[in-house]
Amino acid sequence: MVLVPGWVWQGGPVRRALGVGLCAGVLFGAFVAVESGSWAAAAVVVVVLGPLYGVRAARRMSRAWPGAAGLGPADRAEVVRATRRGEAVTDARLAPAVLQYAGALRAVREEDRLRGWVMVLVAVVAVALGVYDTAAGTAREALVSWLVVVLVALELTWAPRRRDRLGARVERAEGEARALLRPAP
Repeated sequence: MVLVPGWVWQGGPVRRALGVGLCAGVLFGAFVAVESGSWAAAAVVVVVLGPLYGVRAARRMSRAWPGAAGLGPADRAEVVRATRRGEAVTDARLAPAVLQYAGALRAVREEDRLRGWVMVLVAVVAVALGVYDTAAGTAREALVSWLVVVLVALELTWAPRRRDRLGARVERAEGEARALLRPAP
């Protein structure tokens, strides 16, 4: 949820599930298409994993920020946009929603941080599979395995820095929202 772009929040839970699920399904389907050479298998992956991942992500997003349901699409998008950019919302009535969304991002980020050891394990397994597929597999299998290693390396190196920058912007947005909620002297 931390790296989910603002446009995903514009719709309701179904649109969020479709937005995230379609992206994930296409990514996983592309890996299957490259590795197996079968477009039918890739289509099955898109049709099966896309909705499963999309529903899971939409449910997690809804649980993390239940206040999103009470906002209209434009307001929800503005709250997400302003919070992720570290800016003030244009409408003071949205300030409490900024604080809620910022809290949700912080909570999800903390949950993800606690699960960081899983990515290290995935990295070890990905490198081992990359080496094995290079030695014993086909060129396609080796290509996909090393692409997975690159994606895991990005998750371990680039994503934390991006999350940290996002965290700093979220703190600025919280400060702006609190300033809007303070009574004028």
